[in-house]
Amino acid sequence: MKTAISPSLTLAEFLKLPETQPASEFVAGQIYQKPMPQGKHSRLQFKFCDAVNQVAETPKIAIAFPELRCTFGERSIVPDATVFSWERVPFEADGEVPNAFEIYPDWTIEILSPNQRATKVISNILHCLRYGTQLGWLIDPEERLILAFIPGQEPMEFTGGDRLPIPKFLPLDLTVDQVFGWLKAGR
Repeated sequence: MKTAISPSLTLAEFLKLPETQPASEFVAGQIYQKPMPQGKHSRLQFKFCDAVNQVAETPKIAIAFPELRCTFGERSIVPDATVFSWERVPFEADGEVPNAFEIYPDWTIEILSPNQRATKVISNILHCLRYGTQLGWLIDPEERLILAFIPGQEPMEFTGGDRLPIPKFLPLDLTVDQVFGWLKAGR
């Protein structure tokens, strides 16, 4: 849902506003509220972050976050999942993860919700790529396909048993069937 705002509202002013549920994003001077996640969306988001963190967090390779606000390039977006290589996580002096991430993710994942506009989420993926993100996925649960976005290349469509592109720093191997298999409980 888009909410019109005063053209004089800045990114800094937006960041001072109270958080909304579901999250709102700031893009080109406008506030957009994300749709409320539903079952398939939530399950894919959880299982994706869990799969990445199982292989990457303990060896300090990377961390996956669900619904993490990332503010950079005059936008403040909340991808459905993000992955940051370990050396890019802006840890606080005490080693804790900070609340504010004012950097682009290494990998951004968007999961298309029913009635959500694909162009909106693709725009956010492309914004991330322009600032240094290595890989973007758009997961479409209804169509059972994943579009992959890599800087300097046209988007690629993956279905069925296709192996998915993963950032080189991650020891992870996934197919589209495996990702959508997460929708069944007990997997």
